[in-house]
Amino acid sequence: MKVFLTGGSGYIGKATISALVAHGHTVEALARGDRAAEAVSSFGATPVRGGLGDLGVLNAAAARAEAVVHLAQAETGAEDLAAATAMQDGIGTGTYVHTGGAWVYGDTDGIADETAPWNPPGLVAWRKPVEDAVLQRAQQGGRPVVVQPGLLYGGENRLIDVFYTVPGKEAGFIPFIGDGSNRWALVHVEDVAALYVAALKARAGSVYVGVGGVNPTARDVSLAVAASVGLKGKVASITLEQARRQMGPVADAFALDQQLTAARAETELGWKPRFTDPLGVLSRGE
Repeated sequence: MKVFLTGGSGYIGKATISALVAHGHTVEALARGDRAAEAVSSFGATPVRGGLGDLGVLNAAAARAEAVVHLAQAETGAEDLAAATAMQDGIGTGTYVHTGGAWVYGDTDGIADETAPWNPPGLVAWRKPVEDAVLQRAQQGGRPVVVQPGLLYGGENRLIDVFYTVPGKEAGFIPFIGDGSNRWALVHVEDVAALYVAALKARAGSVYVGVGGVNPTARDVSLAVAASVGLKGKVASITLEQARRQMGPVADAFALDQQLTAARAETELGWKPRFTDPLGVLSRGE
């Protein structure tokens, strides 16, 4: 299958290109500049020059493809919706896989799935109208699918590295918010990449939470991160207000208490996470 992908030079994108190529798909990937073009090429994709604001480029690339995977992070909901609309117009009846996120469910009452009510922190509140508009295309002959990854780990660890590992190394301890008993719905980046591949065969209008099924406490994650950087046992609590000052709006997302299941993706797509020991992976810095 010929797949057009945005965000290919990013954390999830590189893993997803690799997974798509490994499954025999041909990939074109959006690349804003030379470095991005080199990155996507090194993972087996053909670069398409342009950015999320180049709607004509997005539309034409989607029209050449049999499926689209939209991974790039837009700066606003309006930008994300405009890009999604251009690509859905281009792909027509082909599969369009859109990226959401598990944080939109807010704190969960026990273990939750895609039927849980939305209660997003401000950081991701804009996602609701975008995802509603994307899924509406199923009633017009399109094949939209939404994947909602949990908090990613593995390799670069992106958000965990930026907001915990790097500043923690400088401070001499890894923080956690409050008493750290809140749970994080983690998922390994390679498992999410495999989910995007599996989602190419999903039914129109489907929504899948992408989580690993292991929901460790934030304090345990901090302990694992501390071990990975030679600070074993050196963790400390910070208040939510301190976290907001240090991290910005993402602090409210890190403070969420989430337990989520990916049973729907496992049942409908045959997808099953391979990585079931997130604390072990994190503690080894892998």
